[in-house]
Amino acid sequence: MITKPENLNDIFARREDITAQAFILGQRLNLRAFREYPVLKNTPLMIKVGDGVVVLFRYGVVVLFGLTGEQKEHFLEQAREHINQPQDNIETESMTISKIDGEKDIVLFDSVKLINWDVDRLLVIADVLAKSQVLSYHELQIGKMFDEIDPIAQEMQKKGYPKGRQTRSLLRNIATTLATQRNIAGQAEILDKPDFLWDKEPVVQGFFVRLEDEFELRERHDALKEKLELIFRTSEMMLNLMNARHTLHVEWYIVILIVIEIIITLGEKFLNW
Repeated sequence: MITKPENLNDIFARREDITAQAFILGQRLNLRAFREYPVLKNTPLMIKVGDGVVVLFRYGVVVLFGLTGEQKEHFLEQAREHINQPQDNIETESMTISKIDGEKDIVLFDSVKLINWDVDRLLVIADVLAKSQVLSYHELQIGKMFDEIDPIAQEMQKKGYPKGRQTRSLLRNIATTLATQRNIAGQAEILDKPDFLWDKEPVVQGFFVRLEDEFELRERHDALKEKLELIFRTSEMMLNLMNARHTLHVEWYIVILIVIEIIITLGEKFLNW
């Protein structure tokens, strides 16, 4: 059995800086598979891996601190075996974390300078990086959906209605917007303060607020939410237009059939007469 390290200073001894990297692997990660590692924190799960530590989130994101290239590849390969609905392309965000002599932590967009290696501060960094990673992934997906809607909108400008074969694409957009809203609000909880912060000292909570503001999590969340609502309304409107046009066609077919039946009936009467 591996001995649990006492603190981060044991792990990052003689290291002045480390790299933090966030990876989104899929929709949901099974955390039970990683209990074999030495556990530094249970919620969220922080474990010692090789020369560094890793923080894992159930919504499919892992944040690596101070791992070598070989250790990173080995751990990610293992993590992929315990992920549901894996992503085709792994997106990543990174930042440099340095240890400095001073009385106050320094927060920048691509780097953080800490006065001490501290579990709570690394958990804050992991939480913000993970949420930023989720937002980045969904921002990319939203961009792709706008690319799909654009040709449909151009066709509507020309003909006044979308083609019937585009129904599947519109339904997929609606399903994706609902799934994205569930992910950012229900699973990743982008706007919520992490549970482990509630009983922490004000300086740690202030550190979270500064880092959250530096990554503009709330602003990006609100912008993403507006885009999702726009895509949902647009796709729904296009589907309604297509359904209305289909209903109109059916009504015309019924009218034509009635007219044909009347003509046949009159013709038979005329011939018999």
